[in-house]
Amino acid sequence: MALTACGTRAEEGGGGTTGGGEETKTAVIGVVAPLSGPLAPLGLGIRNSVQLAVDQANESGAIPGWTLEVQPEDDQGQPDPGRNAATSLSSDADVVGVVGPLNSSVGQAIQPVFDSASIVQVSPANTGTALTQGADPANPERPYETYFRTCTTDAIQGPFAARYLYETAKVTKVATVHDKKAYGQGLVEAFSAEFESLGGEIVAAETINPDDTNFSAVISAVGDADPEALYYGGEYPQSGPLSQQMKAAGLDIPLMGGDGMYDPTYIELAGEESEGDLATSVGAPAEELESAQAFLDAYEAAGFAEPYAAYGPYSYDAAQAVIEALKVSLPQAETAEDARQATVEAMAGVSFEGATGPVAFDEFGDNTTRVLTAYKVEGGEWVADQTDEFED
Repeated sequence: MALTACGTRAEEGGGGTTGGGEETKTAVIGVVAPLSGPLAPLGLGIRNSVQLAVDQANESGAIPGWTLEVQPEDDQGQPDPGRNAATSLSSDADVVGVVGPLNSSVGQAIQPVFDSASIVQVSPANTGTALTQGADPANPERPYETYFRTCTTDAIQGPFAARYLYETAKVTKVATVHDKKAYGQGLVEAFSAEFESLGGEIVAAETINPDDTNFSAVISAVGDADPEALYYGGEYPQSGPLSQQMKAAGLDIPLMGGDGMYDPTYIELAGEESEGDLATSVGAPAEELESAQAFLDAYEAAGFAEPYAAYGPYSYDAAQAVIEALKVSLPQAETAEDARQATVEAMAGVSFEGATGPVAFDEFGDNTTRVLTAYKVEGGEWVADQTDEFED
């Protein structure tokens, strides 16, 4: 079934009709993601994947009497623009759910905005553990009942990476660097705790600023510690140049990071010397999942200008989760705004087979599936090296 990307609210206005010409009510699913700036390749894949899910829902008449629309908002990968985007969406009475954001630091900024408006929020990419379990890992407490996510968390991803390096790659000495943001810092903390518990040694622990471009000082400090690998917490706009600069300086060890690094742009920025670098990302490779084939085929048929990127399938499933909840809440509501709290309550019971596999949420709003993949740069491309379901 060929679909076209033609359903954004900015383009269409509002309202709609059924196939029989009857007027339908309008409900809007917002998208908060970086649609401009260095992280735009990931954000545009999120937006397009949500659009695909909404187009399919409207095509099939998934919610009789209602037409769904998408309202994308650009957070530029930064908390302040994200907060502005969330405020804009929450003040729109037709908005009944939101997919996003990409960055955990943006997630922290916008959670209270959507919670105060009783708007359900499902992130396909936030991995910061505190977003669902609070600041004290020893005493987890859910901060916001409106927040859910389809991806796994850094409490899983960090230890998964540590086990891969120590047990599979046989690395025993690691240096760490993070960008001081919520995602990067949390990822490094989770990695370090697991790596040391396995018997590994963290020989250096350094930080950079999110807008740094010259990493000579941190490279020198890391090199003096003589690590066998460097584990980085952050995203590809910094980790790519960091890898390139450290190899040029003679520190020829693999750089490993999390899902914020897993994008072709990392390899472009790091250059040929990125060969052998590593990253983990949520889930199994989409092209290897039978459950994802329908999504992959439909995305290609829709003719989007941008690839679905690392979070496309998870964004599609996030939108599908919102739609499943709306099937419960909207038929009982006069307006979209009336359905907001009922949508939040319905989300807790959502369970379906998604593009990424089974989708359901635990008591914290986290996805119950905990599959991750370790990727390695080989021949100028990310190649899946190991996929496993993480077990405590």
